[in-house]
Amino acid sequence: MFPAAFDYLAPPTLDEALATLGQRGEDAKVLAGGQSLIPLMKLRLAAPSLVVDLGRIDDLVFMSSDGSILRIGARVRHCDIEASPELRRDCPILHDAVRLISDPLVRNMGTAAGSVCHADPAGDWGAVMLALQASFVLRSRGGERSVEAVDFFTGPYSTVMRPDEVMTEIRIRVPQRRSGGSYQKLERKIGDFATVGVAVQVELDNGHISRAGIGLTAVGPTNLRAEAAERALAGAPPDDALIAEAARLAAAASEPRSDIRGSAEYKRDVVRVFVQRGLRAALRKAQEVQA
Repeated sequence: MFPAAFDYLAPPTLDEALATLGQRGEDAKVLAGGQSLIPLMKLRLAAPSLVVDLGRIDDLVFMSSDGSILRIGARVRHCDIEASPELRRDCPILHDAVRLISDPLVRNMGTAAGSVCHADPAGDWGAVMLALQASFVLRSRGGERSVEAVDFFTGPYSTVMRPDEVMTEIRIRVPQRRSGGSYQKLERKIGDFATVGVAVQVELDNGHISRAGIGLTAVGPTNLRAEAAERALAGAPPDDALIAEAARLAAAASEPRSDIRGSAEYKRDVVRVFVQRGLRAALRKAQEVQA
């Protein structure tokens, strides 16, 4: 199908883009890589009267780390993350997850920030950002605000972003040296949306789990954070019983629906199994660094 008719604007600066969004409001949609918005427009599920393309705003293309905070600009593509040795060193779970996102064509065009803003419950980045306890910088003509990932998603394809705002960057606290992460994904074929996905990030201190993050993909109305499981892990020495209990709590937090990919019961059990696998993989990585 072809999208409905629309006007197109590619401003060279962020200020111009924000001014346009402030004037047009809900009539306008922002395009970064186009891998989420364009399919929706072709299916007539979205019909903006104006598309504001960020593709000429070079200030939004950056990846940087000061050793404490990792910053990823709004125009950084999936393939940029995949190719970055710095991100692989400072936050390996990003590299693990990005290789499982769709296919090379999408990864070469799509952006991490655009995917997050699209807020598809089956999107991979949302769960990863929840596990990393990331925050998102949103900007409008009125100023800038930072929103924690856990507060960002409000429903399927819905976020706290206002029509006049642009996500300018993703901020992630650089995991401590004794840390590890893992992203587990069940898909029917390579490049498919997840049937179930689980992101796990842990940090160790003196043999105990000092911090744990667990994000879930495709098992709820949004990407979900398994907070009860995280609380059970925090401060405890890792062992098989603890891992099994955290997996049980994460599965209980999931809200899957039965569909052509499987029954709700099946998906909930996949969450349980994947959390166990993810925790063991993340802990193994953290312990190897510690050694």
